[in-house]
Amino acid sequence: MAKIYPFRAYRPPKEYAGKIASLPYDVLDSDEARELAKDDDFTFLHIVKSEIDLNPSINLYDERVYQKAVENLQKFFNQKLLIQDQKPCLYIYTQKMGNHLQKGLVACASIDDYKNNIIKKHELTRAEKENDRFRHIEATNANTGPVFLTYRAQKEIDEIIEKEIAKGPVYSFIARDDIEHTVYIIDDDKTMKTLVSKFDNINYLYIADGHHRSAATVKVGFEKRKNNPNHKGDEEYNRFLAVLFPHNQLQILDYNRVVKDLHNDTPEGFLKKIRDKFNIEEKQGRYKPIKRHAIGMYLEKKWYRISPKEGTYDTKDPIKSLDVSILQNNLLSPILNITDPRTDKRINFVGGIRGISELERLVDSGAYKVAFAMYPVSIEELMAIADAGEILPPKSTWFEPKLRSGLFIHKLE
Repeated sequence: MAKIYPFRAYRPPKEYAGKIASLPYDVLDSDEARELAKDDDFTFLHIVKSEIDLNPSINLYDERVYQKAVENLQKFFNQKLLIQDQKPCLYIYTQKMGNHLQKGLVACASIDDYKNNIIKKHELTRAEKENDRFRHIEATNANTGPVFLTYRAQKEIDEIIEKEIAKGPVYSFIARDDIEHTVYIIDDDKTMKTLVSKFDNINYLYIADGHHRSAATVKVGFEKRKNNPNHKGDEEYNRFLAVLFPHNQLQILDYNRVVKDLHNDTPEGFLKKIRDKFNIEEKQGRYKPIKRHAIGMYLEKKWYRISPKEGTYDTKDPIKSLDVSILQNNLLSPILNITDPRTDKRINFVGGIRGISELERLVDSGAYKVAFAMYPVSIEELMAIADAGEILPPKSTWFEPKLRSGLFIHKLE
């Protein structure tokens, strides 16, 4: 059964919450982060993207990057921009993006639950990225960004969270991207005990976003266990920072593909080849898929809908029947020779939050030759695949809104 734990979060004072909260480290590159943080001493990007305070020529994995994160985090502590709560608490973190509202419980999860597959994964991690997060967590001795977890919705948990929300927030702000972020504190011992017991009845948690963060912090935790001769099991390094949302509140957007070339083919030759496995229909204006098995394709300033022909994929296989798998197995690999999208430099991925117009922009710029607009994977599909012990194809899901970093910090000691 899933274990959650109250913890003594380091949090910003009310007047600084909106200034400090930043996008997570992995949704923007160094140049974008550097531009966002320009003349801004408060943004948490100085901790999660600490390379922005160093010479741009420095390698992202240089030891100086991690030491700068330590230095900047300590500066935030010293300046009272992050203050630790007096007692262990649970927290509620709500996000409103347009008409979409999701309400998460902020707590610590168990590194043992991760190891024992009570916390289920759907994505492979890349060694380079996992090692980066390991070094960041080890250096700062903290979880500076939460892992995004989900669970099958429970009415009783929803009701408790609604009652706590009714008591009013500690702070609320609207970020630059117009997403509203609101934080509530649960410090009543009885309520916290009840919530912990409710999660005792939940069989599994699922990683929605944050596979590298969770894998890295679990690795740090077990290293600390090994090196502590007085290990008892209740130390903070046995836990990691998470926000847990009921599955029926989550929003998965499309995760689209752009490819730099047609593998030495002409547009006409490329279209001819894909007709073997797909029905092709040219569209007037932009085309965004509104159902499964209807993939959008942008080529030579034209939009097409390409639909897989019968018999080109296994309809009974939950992974092979995903649109991202159909595209990979019937087009990207055999026609464009992109056999491993995780490592191939000819393909890139664009989160649906950037819109279909971003695909047009990238192709029209000449940097890419063709783009593919995907229909999103559902949360039910994700959980079913995780339950089966399977792994989603790379870059299958893009969750929005993203959890902000800097609102909650969990120290490991």
